[in-house]
Amino acid sequence: MNLTILLIFLVIGATSGWLAGRYMKAGGFGIPANILLGIAGGVIGGYLFRLLVFAAGGLLGSMVTAGAGAVGLLYLVQLYKKPKEASM
Repeated sequence: MNLTILLIFLVIGATSGWLAGRYMKAGGFGIPANILLGIAGGVIGGYLFRLLVFAAGGLLGSMVTAGAGAVGLLYLVQLYKKPKEASM
């Protein structure tokens, strides 16, 4: 993997994380956390798509894969995020 491919991967993951955060209303995590979750979600999405034998080629396929992974990961994180305790 050369530097150009790595940078493209990071930009796609970051963009997908930001968009997934907006879509999932996960603004409570903040933009940096959503971007990092998007990058991780892109990795997870790519792995799952390959396991399920879905072909996602090109830039658009990479964006869909990263977006699906980011939305799924943000959803799981939101499920396990501890609710803030109500103070009296």
